[in-house]
Amino acid sequence: MKILVPCKRVPNPELKLKIAGGAVELAGTTWQVNPFDEYAVETALRLTEKSKGGERSGEVVVVSIGPKDTATQLRQLLAMGADRAILVAGDDATLDADLVARTLKAVVESEKPDLVVMGKQAVDGDDNQVGQLLAGYLAWPQATFLSTLTLAADGKSATVLREVDTGVEERRVRLPAVATVDLRIIGKKAVRNEALAGPETEWEDTQRLASLKGIMAAKKKELKEITAESLGVSGGLLVKTVRHENPPSRKAGIKVASVEELVSKLHSEAKVI
Repeated sequence: MKILVPCKRVPNPELKLKIAGGAVELAGTTWQVNPFDEYAVETALRLTEKSKGGERSGEVVVVSIGPKDTATQLRQLLAMGADRAILVAGDDATLDADLVARTLKAVVESEKPDLVVMGKQAVDGDDNQVGQLLAGYLAWPQATFLSTLTLAADGKSATVLREVDTGVEERRVRLPAVATVDLRIIGKKAVRNEALAGPETEWEDTQRLASLKGIMAAKKKELKEITAESLGVSGGLLVKTVRHENPPSRKAGIKVASVEELVSKLHSEAKVI
């Protein structure tokens, strides 16, 4: 079982970004792995393990598109337990969801994984498009917003629970496929490979952290740097960002003397009831 996990580096969400000249200022920004992509890596590792930290069967390959220093985030994922990494040279300013999906399609065709697992979205752009576009370009089945994933013992299909507005849906998807995961995928029994782990197998209800042993091992693992051109990917952007603007400041609230006055204002002024 080979699992490919696309990952993106994002600005630290705890930092308050500034906008100047219609663009986001990223100078001095600290970067981290997109949290949903960390969950995807954890999912992939669990699918190749008999138990928490136990014997593994399979390969987890992480891939990212970004500048050379994105290697720092890929090394972190290698320290978590991923087997090797691929860095496709690129820059956020010259990427959109479509180009990312087409680039990943070329990586998939080169690597030939049995399953692609990725976060449902990146916390910077919040586009939630790449997984669906990638599945479309590959003509593969897709399973999105997953809270559980169980790989069949024969490795040919997976049963999933996916979150929808009215609750959850249970689906079976044939492999190879593209899966995007939500934060609940890191529940103790949310992920299982029936060929490796029994029904009582549990993991921690959080993604694993890199250990000192893992950090030292990551230094020796393969991190291959390539270009989109070497993959045969070309073409411009479908989406062009014109400018960024801060949202308008909120107006100060008002006080009302009674529930009746509140209802009246909601009805006649706010027109929400």
